[in-house]
Amino acid sequence: MDSTSAEANALSGGDSDSDGRWVNRTDSVDQTLKLGQILGQLVTPGTVLALSGNLGAGKTHFTQGIAMGLGIERKLVNSPTFALIQEYSGRLPVFHFDTYRLRSVDEFLELGFDEYLAAQGVCIIEWGDRVIEVLPADRLTIRISVESDCLRRFDWQSGGVSSGHTLAKLKAAWAE
Repeated sequence: MDSTSAEANALSGGDSDSDGRWVNRTDSVDQTLKLGQILGQLVTPGTVLALSGNLGAGKTHFTQGIAMGLGIERKLVNSPTFALIQEYSGRLPVFHFDTYRLRSVDEFLELGFDEYLAAQGVCIIEWGDRVIEVLPADRLTIRISVESDCLRRFDWQSGGVSSGHTLAKLKAAWAE
C-alpha cells in the first residue's frame, strides 16, 4: 500500500471483512491514544486484549488510551515490563500484563492470570502472542506494526461473540 492509500486508510474506518478481522492505521501517537480511548469506552467486564508488536510499536501508548477511555489518568499507565503486572482502577479494573521477560507460559499462569480473569475487569496482555495458548478464545488479538516513524498498522482479530461485538462497535465508532 502506498503512503497516500495508507493515509486515506488511517482516516477512514480501515479494511474489514465478516470473519472478525479488521485492519486500520493511526498516523500519530495522539491518534493511537484516541483509538485506545474509544476501545476503552467500549470494553465490558471480562474483556481480554492480547497485544503484540515489536519494541516501540506503540503497545503502551495504545494501553494508555484504553485506560483513558476507562477513566484512568494516562500518566498512571506505564509498561509493566519489570513489575510484570500493573493494576489500575477505573470504570472497570484494568490488569495490565507484560510477558516480555517471562520464560514460559507457566510463569504467566503463576502470576494468577485465572484469578485476574475471574475478577471481571479488563485484562491487557502486552506480548500476548507469547501466551496465546492459555488466553480465552473470546478475546481481541491486536498486532501493532510500525510502517513509518508515525504510522502504525493495527491488525485485529476477534475470537468470539463478545469480542466480535466490541470490534464491530469499535469499527463503527472509528469510522465516525
